[in-house]
Amino acid sequence: MHIISYRYPNTRSLLSEWEDGVGRLVANAFTGLDTAGSYAGYVPVTLDEDKAAFYVRAELPGVARDAINLEFADGSLALTASRKQKAGDKEETLALNRTVALPADVQADKATAVYENGVLTVTVPKREEAKPLKIAVS
Repeated sequence: MHIISYRYPNTRSLLSEWEDGVGRLVANAFTGLDTAGSYAGYVPVTLDEDKAAFYVRAELPGVARDAINLEFADGSLALTASRKQKAGDKEETLALNRTVALPADVQADKATAVYENGVLTVTVPKREEAKPLKIAVS
């Protein structure tokens, strides 16, 4: 027979460990270093749709219009942007990335993008056959 000692966990230590872990997770999601050594950030995005199109809205405060790149490939819209920010005496580059999957029934070649007041809005129209068709009942 083996005697195993067991100590009840202190709830205060469990809570502080959880808070530390969540804090690290959030910090890494928003300010983790990428492979190039610059800070990588996560872009908050909303995806809406109506009968005619899909709308992707991304919040990019402080990003210059020419620092935004959009690519549509394999049914996904890839957004990359960069912003320079000062941290004390040195200047750092913040790289922002996000990929949004869109359905196959879109016309990617007719997509438009507008950037106003730090908000990027990409409009991707639906194909005609994907739009709802109203059928009259006789």
